Parts: sequence; C-alpha cells; structure tokens
Amino acid sequence: MTWLETDPVTERKRFIMEWLAGEFSVTELCLRHEISRKSGYKWITRYEREGPEGLEDRSRRPNSCPWAAEPDVIEEAIRIRYSRRQPLGARKVRPQLVELLGERQIPSVRTLHNHFLRRGLVKKRRRSRKRPHPGKPTAPFDAPNSVWSADFKGQFKTLDGRYCYPLTVQDGFSRYLLGCQGLAGTRFLDTKRVFTRLFHEFGLPTRIRTDNDVPFASMALGRLSQLSVWWIKLGILPDLIEPASPQQNGRHERMHRTLKAETAIPPAGDRSAQQRRFNEFRSYFNDVRSHESLDDQTPASLYEAAPKPMPSKLSSPDYPAHFEVRKVSSNGGIRWHSAWINVSHLLGGEFIGLEEIASGVWAVFFGPVSLGWLHIDKRAILDHDGSSSRNPRR
Repeated sequence: MTWLETDPVTERKRFIMEWLAGEFSVTELCLRHEISRKSGYKWITRYEREGPEGLEDRSRRPNSCPWAAEPDVIEEAIRIRYSRRQPLGARKVRPQLVELLGERQIPSVRTLHNHFLRRGLVKKRRRSRKRPHPGKPTAPFDAPNSVWSADFKGQFKTLDGRYCYPLTVQDGFSRYLLGCQGLAGTRFLDTKRVFTRLFHEFGLPTRIRTDNDVPFASMALGRLSQLSVWWIKLGILPDLIEPASPQQNGRHERMHRTLKAETAIPPAGDRSAQQRRFNEFRSYFNDVRSHESLDDQTPASLYEAAPKPMPSKLSSPDYPAHFEVRKVSSNGGIRWHSAWINVSHLLGGEFIGLEEIASGVWAVFFGPVSLGWLHIDKRAILDHDGSSSRNPRR
C-alpha cells in the first residue's frame, strides 16, 4: 500500500472525502492515490462501519509475549518504588532491581515506567495539542501583490536593554520591502496597526505567507488567529508554510540575513534609533540595491501598488447558495438542530458556511479556509486528522 509516509491516516481521510463527494469512481480514486482497489474498498468498508475512527492505525501488538516481565519482578519494582518517603521513578528503581535480583531478566526503564502507568502509580504527561497543516504553499509569485510574505525577525536587545521585534513585510514577486517596523513584542494589536498602515498605502494583496507562530496562526481550527480572521474578512487568504520549514519562505529569510547584517550588528541605542536604521535600510534595499534575481533591477522598479484598496468597513465572507450559514455565538459555538457545537472563540460573532458532503457529515468553512468536518452524531467538528473541537466542559 502506497499511502504517503508523512501521515497515512490523513491520506485515508482525504481518500474518503473524495469518495463521499462522488466525483470519481473507486477505481479512479485508487489510481489518484496510488493504492490498490482492495485497499480502497477496505477503507471504505471500515469508514461505513466505524466512521472516521475506522481509518486510524490499529495496534499490531501480539496477544501474548513469552519474554514479558514476570509478575513478581514487577511487584518487587513497585516495593522498591515506595521504599523511600518520595516515590522513585523507573530510572532509579531499575538499578536497585538489578542489584537485588541479579541474573533474572530485568525490564528496561521504559517497560517499568509503562507498568507504573498502567497501574495508575504515575500520571501520564499531557502531549501538546497539534493541528493538521494544509501542506506546502504552492501559490506562485507571478505578479506584484499576488503573495506578500511577513515574519518577525528574531528579537534582540537594543543598547538600552529593551527588546526589539522587527516585523517585516515584503512583496514576493518584486522583493519590495513594504515595511520594517520595530515593535515591543508580537502582540496582535501592534501587528494589526502595522498592516493597517501598509494596506492603506499599498492596497490589499491576494495572499500573505507566514510561518505558524503568533500572531499569524494559532492552535484553533484551521490554525486561525485574530490576525488571520481579520485578513480573511478583508479578502486576503492566509498562506502558511509548513512547521520548521523556513526554506518555503526563502526569499524573506534571505532578506532577513541582509537586514540583520546591516542594521543590528551592533544594535542601536534604543528602539527609535533602531527604527531609523530600519527606515534607511528599507530605502536602500528598495531603491538603490540591485538584485541579481531581478536581472539586476531594483525592487522599486518592478513593484506597483495593488488595485484593491483598503475598505472602510469589513464584510463577512460570502458563501455559495447551497451552503448552510450559521453565526458563531460569543461563546464560540453554533446551534445545530438544538445541539450545541463548539467552533472557536476567535470566530465569535462571525458567520461560517457548512456544505453537506455525506449523510450526517458537513464540511465547515470560514470564508475559503476549511475548518474541518462536522459529524452530526458526534456533535463536534473534527480536524482532518480526527481531533475534535469539542468543548470538554460540555
């Protein structure tokens, strides 16, 4: 079976989503996903029987293990764990167990810890929550304002001991440095003020490409943040690079290297003086410095402002006529046939669109951004990886 090695479960769910849409036959879908028809029918059958849970990987653990730890060894390990006033961890227990039992087969530290977990003697560490990512951005830099890129250059201290966080925004096609503003942090309101000024001066781009850090993204559904919600209402599509993949925004990273070398080594006396350096660099970078990638032209000679101006009033996203449209309440949810469905507090007061893709399954969108699938029977919106937006308090 040739599922993508990165995340087979997500590929199975994409396969099922396309099958539910009914645009392709099973044979065509199997060819598109490079799997056998036998595998395709297997996942369809599991989905029909068990829903999205049927697409998860199943344990291949054997029913028995002849070399499993002997019960009396585990009991002795538990006794050693509680032989001191402060319970010992598996790493401290094992050497004493080896010294006491000698030649007998002694479990590894990991195995001992797992036995302690199963008996409730230690608490399992909570893993940080992850959200699925839409994948590598593919929008081309084919015209001015087709894609802007934005990022915070790594913070540094000016000579007065205060931190400076340079927010940089660049046009991807012409490499024109639209803005370079030293801020006191990465707060939403400060960042929004910078973008508001840039939108008034240069118009609105089609997309803005960023990394997945605050304030550009969050762990909410669709990786939305306050900033990206605002962009979507302006008609701008957030374009996220994959986590830990700065090369996907390579033009911006290259500009950052030059920016650091010419303005921050050494830093200025305070943030105001540092901003003057940024302004001088921006003027030089755009109007004087020729770029080999631009056939030795300057960014200013290729850039022109966007024809779409900054609107005086925000509007809600439009949805096709066949969509169901719901307003998200101030507590972050919607009512669906008397059931309360959690969406996201970031969308409180906003309108989302829902499109039925199968019986009891609805695709959920905020503007063009897919938020996940609403499963009526679960009363929850599931990410494409199966995690839920369900509010645990309800």
